[in-house]
Amino acid sequence: MVRNIEPDTLDQLIEDCTDLPEELRGEGRSLPAPRAARPWQVDEANYAQVADLDAYV
Repeated sequence: MVRNIEPDTLDQLIEDCTDLPEELRGEGRSLPAPRAARPWQVDEANYAQVADLDAYV
């Protein structure tokens, strides 16, 4: 008989995930370095989108 046991708690889910075989964990692969975020500013068009927000809140 095959039983499919689903975790009931977050602790059980984490424990279940740590039982994955090494080849499925993706260890050994490095992530790319994060890129620098481009600077941004709020312009009149952005401000106009929320100008009347207080009327709806």
